[in-house]
Amino acid sequence: MMSGPQSPPRVLGRGSWAEASRIAEVLRKETIGGALLLIGAAVALFWANSPWAHRYESMTALSVGPPALHLDLSLATWAADGLLAIFFFVAGLELKREFVAGDLRDPRRAAVPVAAAIGGVLVPALLYVVVNSGGALEGWAVPTATDIAFALAVLAVIGRHLPTALRTFLLTLAVVDDLLAIVIIAVFYTAHLSVLPLLAAALPLGLFALLVQRRVRSWWLLLPLAFATWALVHASGVHATVAGVLLAFAVPVLRSRDTGPGVGLAEHFEHRFRPISAGAAVPVFALMSAGVAVGGLDGLAQALTDPIAVGIVLGLVVGKPIGILLATWLVARFTRARLDSGLAWIDVTGLAVLAGIGFTVSLLIGELAFGIGSDADDRVKIAVLAGSLIAATLAMIILRVRNRAYRQIYEAERVDHDHDDVPDVYQR
Repeated sequence: MMSGPQSPPRVLGRGSWAEASRIAEVLRKETIGGALLLIGAAVALFWANSPWAHRYESMTALSVGPPALHLDLSLATWAADGLLAIFFFVAGLELKREFVAGDLRDPRRAAVPVAAAIGGVLVPALLYVVVNSGGALEGWAVPTATDIAFALAVLAVIGRHLPTALRTFLLTLAVVDDLLAIVIIAVFYTAHLSVLPLLAAALPLGLFALLVQRRVRSWWLLLPLAFATWALVHASGVHATVAGVLLAFAVPVLRSRDTGPGVGLAEHFEHRFRPISAGAAVPVFALMSAGVAVGGLDGLAQALTDPIAVGIVLGLVVGKPIGILLATWLVARFTRARLDSGLAWIDVTGLAVLAGIGFTVSLLIGELAFGIGSDADDRVKIAVLAGSLIAATLAMIILRVRNRAYRQIYEAERVDHDHDDVPDVYQR
């Protein structure tokens, strides 16, 4: 008996899967992730300053989750502790891949951007402390973070002709910046530590590590272990995003000899989870966290003259570029490490200003430092948004000029190359 035509459900299923794959591929683009992050923040700001502001506050304060597991959390807390754990899981995978098989594997090559990242953390923190000496010092770490999604999105939009080494420098700097932010959150923003849940988290984390080391990819095995690790770390008092990094560091980067050629498990997971992080986790966090009632121009002016806001804006707009440039110059001047030959100092200046875009992690640290919804947290949000906008604008001006210069060089070289390819008889 001859088989009939394929049934509609199977065809529809394949079509839906193909459509989902196309959407995921779009979400992996840096420009799309940055755009969704910006949309989430813009919607939150509009909503919080609209006649429906009370509904925004009710939504973010709505508690969901099982009380028996102490996970009856507000949606704002779920976004900061849960969704950002996915973001840090992807960041951790990228970080480990850079250390094992990327630019951070070679100490001499990695020394300059690593030093730049450290300088970009120390100087903004110092500026904040100077401005707030005797005041709200707990927010010192807010201006130290670089938003990797936003920064890379801006670079991708305006830097089509910029050297590839510039993106590599920014990526390495941002990855190390994420690592420093993780350490800062774990060490300085853990108020109450419960040792028993933290020790208990080692069991599901160990099982997760054992399975991924054996190259197991079954989600129904790995996902419950990952959630158990996250829940126990959350219960311990350590910020739950640290669990995302610990899980990422357990994933092997290189393929085993038995599995043959292809991508490693870390790259496979990063490929799978980046669309979730860029398309859902980070934009929803922005929606839940960026909403702050500005109070018109008078309210904005009052908020931005507060020492907390002044310290954050100065840290992002002034401290980041100074710290990155100073550290880069010191390492290039007094060690054997060198700036990439394809980069000029004006390129690094534009990148240093671009690194002042602090959004996702800066908002998170602000919430940890001052508490979600507090007056100080509202000033942090306004300052982070203002500082990031100023840094992005200045960086775009500098990098657009450099992009135009590199485009002219590229076009001139292409014309020369085309001219050289013409036979002498035609040139004469």
